[in-house]
Amino acid sequence: MKTTRLFLCLVAFLGATFARNPADADELVHFESAPIKLSPFRIRKANEQGENLPQPQGTPLLGYVSRPQGDGPFPAVVVMHGCGGMRLSVKDLWPKRLVSWGYVVLVVDSFTTRNIQDTCQSYLPDRVFDAYGALDFLSKSSFVDISRVALMGFSAGGTATLEGTKIEGNEQLMDRKFRAAVAYYPLCAASQGDATVPTLILSGDRDNWSPADRCRKRLAGLSDNSPPIELNIYKGTYHDFDAPEFKVGRRVFGHIEKYNPDAAEKSISSVHTFLQKYLSN
Repeated sequence: MKTTRLFLCLVAFLGATFARNPADADELVHFESAPIKLSPFRIRKANEQGENLPQPQGTPLLGYVSRPQGDGPFPAVVVMHGCGGMRLSVKDLWPKRLVSWGYVVLVVDSFTTRNIQDTCQSYLPDRVFDAYGALDFLSKSSFVDISRVALMGFSAGGTATLEGTKIEGNEQLMDRKFRAAVAYYPLCAASQGDATVPTLILSGDRDNWSPADRCRKRLAGLSDNSPPIELNIYKGTYHDFDAPEFKVGRRVFGHIEKYNPDAAEKSISSVHTFLQKYLSN
């Protein structure tokens, strides 16, 4: 009997310790994308016509939170996956890396609750609102310094990152803002114009899925008032160059995905330096 009580006390102690220090495992969380706000014009017209407008609702989403040990508050990074969904390096390797640098990480799952397998041949426009829903969710966490949160995305998630931090985009409708942005091999567009936050773009010069030249053209059109956008282009490098799961290259829809350890190491170092610069106190 004494042995049993001792065992139960030990289990309770370990459970309490784990609850205080959840850095040992990802925590599955539920939240909603940021609702699309009604424009002042739409609200005014509805009032004039006596129309009752429904309250905007977000889309239910899943996410995975990882955090350093301690009470914080810590800076944080919201991570957006690519068109193929949750690959290993996005769900596991990058969160572990970012946590080791001292950041809380929320990886957003944009597909599961929408019953989507991939969007590699289609477009999912709601992902900018997913990112801001994640930011709202983090604002309710006492261990997060909500004034120091970066948005980071890969491939289609990188494209959403740039869309979510461009001037005169949906960012202007949001109450909370990101502090910085990191986009791995996004699809840039010259029409995106200035950024709203300091931005780091990492691309491969052989990537024909997200051509680096499109990012060069965007940078060429920036105004003098734009926050800095840093573009790092790695020679001899294809799409997904940071992802070790693609050590053996593969061709998808006519595009090559292949890990490049040298480019991966250099890009990781650049991300570390960039986040340290813009998310420090």
